[in-house]
Amino acid sequence: MASSAHKQHLHFPDVYGATSAPPPTPSTLPTAPGTDSDSAAAADFLSRLIHRLPPALSLPTRLSPATTNNNPSSSASSAAAAPAAIPNVSYSDEKNVSFFESLSSASSVGFFQMTGHPISPELARSAESESLALFDLPLDRKELHFPKNWPFGYERDEDDDRHGEWFVLDSLCSCSSESTELKLGSLRELALTMEKVGCEMIEWMSRAIGFENPVKEDPTRVCSLMWISKGCSDEDHEKAVMPGAGGFYPFVVGLSYQIRTQKYALLADSGTVMVSPEVGSLIVSIGDIAQVWSNGKLKKVRGRPVACGEGNGSKSASAITVSLLISLPLESTVSPLLRPENIVLHGQDDDHDQEAEAEEEGIRNSSDGEKRRDREKVKFRSFSFEDYAWRAYHERLVLSSPKDPLDRYRITNA
Repeated sequence: MASSAHKQHLHFPDVYGATSAPPPTPSTLPTAPGTDSDSAAAADFLSRLIHRLPPALSLPTRLSPATTNNNPSSSASSAAAAPAAIPNVSYSDEKNVSFFESLSSASSVGFFQMTGHPISPELARSAESESLALFDLPLDRKELHFPKNWPFGYERDEDDDRHGEWFVLDSLCSCSSESTELKLGSLRELALTMEKVGCEMIEWMSRAIGFENPVKEDPTRVCSLMWISKGCSDEDHEKAVMPGAGGFYPFVVGLSYQIRTQKYALLADSGTVMVSPEVGSLIVSIGDIAQVWSNGKLKKVRGRPVACGEGNGSKSASAITVSLLISLPLESTVSPLLRPENIVLHGQDDDHDQEAEAEEEGIRNSSDGEKRRDREKVKFRSFSFEDYAWRAYHERLVLSSPKDPLDRYRITNA
């Protein structure tokens, strides 16, 4: 395990490029009785203990994928499935009245394509060329310039070559040493531009769905990861769909630029979905953290979009996926971000109390009635982002279990 390296990266670059130590995200939400909190807390303690063990005592870090209906195994028939319709949201329509209705509708499936955004195709192609050059480096140079410092650095899956290899960079695309052989200017510009769009997406979704946006007042509450992965390209695996290719990491929103006509596999709450977004659009994936923040209103995608090896272009280029993940600092606490006036305490007979109160006071105002209907119970208990991220990444929770990794944090009587 990488516990020592783990602690070295608690300081993340914020959305403006400065490096600071973000404060933990405190939870002010009540803990509900009867929520299996004791067993979940014990599991969290065990997880923390395991990932702090010395390497010689560590448990296997790669669990074998389970084949389930919700998480099909890699197969050519899955990859060849007809692409599903993908909702569209136009970035340039933000000031239109219908924009938030369209965004709310698109968010109900966990992913959509965004058109009219400020990212140029020239920048995206240049960043892709720089990404390809990274994979062409000898192995020792990859490990020298991008040493493992979880979650950052270079990594390859030695147990299953279908997962390929990947680089995880910060939003400044930093490397450990200066080198004339590395040119990352376009990657850096793409990362910063997508980061800006991603933070705007969080604000718009919070307004459309109805939850507090922690980024609005404090940009250091989130951090960005530029995730560059390359899947297997041999004939046996060329058309295989590996939802876990390139590693897993929790995120709020993820963005990937569509350079060419290409099929992607997305593992949504409903199962694996094949999509073929419009060339020049951004694939926007709603992550597990956003689902918790919205108290379950938002659907999510588990992991990043994975290219299926059927793009119109070179085999090597079509096998690469470049995604910007808006995520959290490791020391964060994750919990629903409901507006305080909308929270209903567990154990409170809310419907009865509201009806009695309305009858007693003779409330007839429609806006007050609407406010009462907006109140809701908390559906997730608070949890450590560090523990959840470590388990999702090292244990490949999305592949190793048919269950939603967030189930252990759900309040069952909500």
